[in-house]
Amino acid sequence: MELRKDPITRSWVMTGDDSPESSGQTSAACPFCADSAHVIAVAPNTPGAPWSARAVVHPTPLYRIEGDPGRRGDGIYDRMHSVGAHEVLVENPHHDRHLWNASDEEIGHFLRLAAERILDLKRDPRIKYISLFKDYGKNAGQEFGHPTSQLTATMFVPRRVLYELRAGREYFLSKERCVFCDIIQQEERQALRVIEARGDYIAIGPYAPRVPYETWILPRYHESSFERARQNRTGLYLNLGALLRRTLQRVRSITEDFHLVLHTSPSSLHPSKSLGYWKTIDDDYHWHIEILPVVGSKAKSYTFKEVYYSPVTSETAVKHLREARIEG
Repeated sequence: MELRKDPITRSWVMTGDDSPESSGQTSAACPFCADSAHVIAVAPNTPGAPWSARAVVHPTPLYRIEGDPGRRGDGIYDRMHSVGAHEVLVENPHHDRHLWNASDEEIGHFLRLAAERILDLKRDPRIKYISLFKDYGKNAGQEFGHPTSQLTATMFVPRRVLYELRAGREYFLSKERCVFCDIIQQEERQALRVIEARGDYIAIGPYAPRVPYETWILPRYHESSFERARQNRTGLYLNLGALLRRTLQRVRSITEDFHLVLHTSPSSLHPSKSLGYWKTIDDDYHWHIEILPVVGSKAKSYTFKEVYYSPVTSETAVKHLREARIEG
């Protein structure tokens, strides 16, 4: 497998003719319950459990830490080896304890581990970006039965994040304010698309959703990096864990399938001299979590001529999510 760059959209695509390897899920035994995975890091123990959350090497990684990316030209194109890292973050030692039915403390241990893994991987001078994501449900491409998220470290910044970096920088140069902070202030003032606020965190339906019931969770204070926020705020993991749990319960009242992705700032070891994204990044970027539900009954293509299509407005979606029955 290798990475190729589209010169028009400037996005990297992984491609190759290799046959996919077994994911390790053919056995009836769960590798994450049976302690058969290669453990990288472990979060502090919880009472009655040998561990609370841990990071393991993905059984069939898309990116491997060994080697050199070997970026090279191919005429007008660019290509490189898929060097990086691919880890599975095991959220809980219990096979049926998911983010929506775990305790706030358990979710907090998982979030702390995620922050520590991002910080550790960012120390590698080859790494430009760390992606943390969770795919749940058959229609979302769920890979493992055990409660897990995944983390990939890449030699490039994903296109969606680049769009946010560009927009954030341009907004800051124009107004000397963070666009995400302004969004939060307007949403709190209008109270039309706020699902719930808890402590320093808020869950909202974005003004222009890409899919029905799309939901964002953001810190109400300004911070560009999720992993650095742990050093600056007390109660980060409990408050964020509680809001994440309650938000996922609301989403699951609509559909069980969803994609969840954390957007944090790129590695500061790779400042861009020409593009300038990193010159004001601590002021113009704002970390956040995006949740994109997969709604089968609304499966009419989410895109139409490259324009996202959502048959449910944010205001209607937020009303339904607010009214959802949740626990705790």
